[in-house]
Amino acid sequence: MSEPRLQDMGDYNTLQGEKKRIVWAVIIAGLIIGSIYLAARTYFVPDDVIPTNDSITKVPSVQKGMGVTR
Repeated sequence: MSEPRLQDMGDYNTLQGEKKRIVWAVIIAGLIIGSIYLAARTYFVPDDVIPTNDSITKVPSVQKGMGVTR
């Protein structure tokens, strides 16, 4: 039993025929889907941003004797 050789594989040197068309179809389909997604995201996503203040401030502490009593 001999080991397989690279030269015996069908697509060792180059892609030909049906395989080549499938590769190009996948690449073009990806580009088309990506451009549709980019256009939809640019057109439909609103640009109104709600500003928020994310700074951390000091939390007031309860002083002794000023807390809630029962």
